[in-house]
Amino acid sequence: MVLPIYIYGAEILRGKAKEVDLSAEGAGDELKKLISDMWETMEKADGVGLAAPQVGKPIRVLIVDGTLLADDMPELKGFKRAMINPELLEESKEMCEYNEGCLSIPDIHAAVERPGSIRVSYYDADLKKQEETLDGFACRMVQHEMDHLDGILFTDRTPPIRKKMLQSKLNNIKTGKVKTHYRIAKL
Repeated sequence: MVLPIYIYGAEILRGKAKEVDLSAEGAGDELKKLISDMWETMEKADGVGLAAPQVGKPIRVLIVDGTLLADDMPELKGFKRAMINPELLEESKEMCEYNEGCLSIPDIHAAVERPGSIRVSYYDADLKKQEETLDGFACRMVQHEMDHLDGILFTDRTPPIRKKMLQSKLNNIKTGKVKTHYRIAKL
């Protein structure tokens, strides 16, 4: 089921998501349904990542899919993950900059500096514990979505002058003056 995406100005995007209780009865089935809906939602919106708060669920779940970018970035071939309760274990001191966008902030892109590699642990959709080191665009995708779990938007990571330049566009999104080709939640 395609879920509505919450956009800039929605309170849920600024909250800290709660850890998923994996021992709760039926947690696995509920998570599989949510993750399936998130895949469908992200696909319809032409995104490469989506965090549960973006679809109105304040829990620590995210999905990323770099496979569509593999023609330009071969290292993303087969990179498709669902991450439950992801945890950043380590990040490189080396930083890299890339222009980012977000389904929750339509039609805005800005350069964001992030660590060039990270090591994360998480539970996959089968509730199996995973740990991996990511670099390049896969690393960036996961960091961007993990930020959503902590109420951080990519525009928060832009230099103050750039954020000031984006403010009128952000205000337009916040007040509903935005068009998307995907379903958005009413603010």
